[in-house]
Amino acid sequence: MAGHANTHIIVFANEKGGTGKSTTAVHVAIALAARGSNVAALDLDHRQRTLGRYLDNRQATIRTTGRDLPMPVYETLNDQSVEAFDAAVERLTADADYLIVDTPGRDDPIARRAATLADTLVTPMNDSFVDFDLIGQVHPDTFQVTRPSFYSELIWDARKARAKADGATIDWVVLRNRLQHIEARNMRRVSEALQQLAKRVGFRIIPGLGERVIYRELFPKGLTMIDSREFGEMGLSHVAARQELREMMAALALPEPALPLFA
Repeated sequence: MAGHANTHIIVFANEKGGTGKSTTAVHVAIALAARGSNVAALDLDHRQRTLGRYLDNRQATIRTTGRDLPMPVYETLNDQSVEAFDAAVERLTADADYLIVDTPGRDDPIARRAATLADTLVTPMNDSFVDFDLIGQVHPDTFQVTRPSFYSELIWDARKARAKADGATIDWVVLRNRLQHIEARNMRRVSEALQQLAKRVGFRIIPGLGERVIYRELFPKGLTMIDSREFGEMGLSHVAARQELREMMAALALPEPALPLFA
C-alpha cells in the first residue's frame, strides 16, 4: 500500500472498553488539525461509532455556530471487510499528513490489519491490574511480571509483519489514561509492572488524559480541550486538562509533516 507513504498512521487500539480510547483519539486528531496539518480519521467500530459520532457532533456545532473549528476529514467503516478497510485507508491518506484510526474494543481481522499499518500504535489503559492484564500477567503476591499476555504477542506479530512488508518499525505507546490524582500503592505497583514489561516487549509509557467530567460534557457539541474559547470562562480543571493534553502530545513525539519546498 504505497498510497500512505507520506502519511503518518496513528492507530488507537485496546481490546478492553472504558479506557478513554476514542476520546483520546479525537483529541489527538483535533490537536494535529489545529497545528495546520491535514488530518483524516477512520472509525472502525461501526456499532458504537464513538469517534464518528463525536466528529458528527463537531460538524453540527460548526454548522449551527458558524465557528471555524479545526476539523479532520473522517469516515466510519460500515463494510467490515479487510478490502474495504484498505480502500478507505487509500482514500483517506491521499492528502493527509496524519491518519487517526480508532479500532473497536475487540479482536478482529480489521483491527489486526490496522495494527500492521500503524506507524504509531497507541494502547490507552486505566491504572489497574484489570487493564494491565491485557498486555501482561503478574504474580499474585509479588506483582512481578510473569509473562506477556496475548495482546502483547499480537503486537509482536504485527511488528514482525510490518518489518517484513516494508522494513518499518511500529512505535508502540502505552498511554496511562484516567490516572487518579493521588499517590496510591496500587498506582505504584502498576507503574513498576509497566516498566518491567516495557523493557521486555518494547513499548513506551506516556501520561494520557485524567479522569475529568469535562471530557464527557464536551461530547455532545464535539468540542475538545483545544477549543477553550468555546467554553466561556475556563476553570482550573480546564487549565489542568489542557496542560495534560499538551504533555501527551509532546510525549507522543509524532513527526512533523513534510512541508512543500515553496509553501
